[in-house]
Amino acid sequence: MEHSPLTAIMAIVVAAGLIGAMLTLSALAPKIIGRRWKNVPIDETPYECGARPFEPIERHRFSVKFYLVAMLFILFDIEAAFLLPWAVTFKEFAGQKLFVLGEMAVFLGKGFGIPVLLP
Repeated sequence: MEHSPLTAIMAIVVAAGLIGAMLTLSALAPKIIGRRWKNVPIDETPYECGARPFEPIERHRFSVKFYLVAMLFILFDIEAAFLLPWAVTFKEFAGQKLFVLGEMAVFLGKGFGIPVLLP
């Protein structure tokens, strides 16, 4: 089943089904909820990153949550960038698998803020 075209065919069928469902729902959505949104006033001012661009900078403050989300994204992005190639080449470490696994555990532990005591 490893080299079977059935997997690729199933993936294509599922993707085509999802695309068709999304196109159908996007075409039907205005007809279903359109009556409720006719009396809503339209705001045509530009809007970027949660703040109006023409207000003085002192008037809007950014929450610490924005910075926290950005730092978490960078943390997990870097860990994924190192973890995926490591997982692909893990079979090549014949006699050192336990050592390499331990090193990755230390790397992930430091990334999550877990203190690691090294001798």
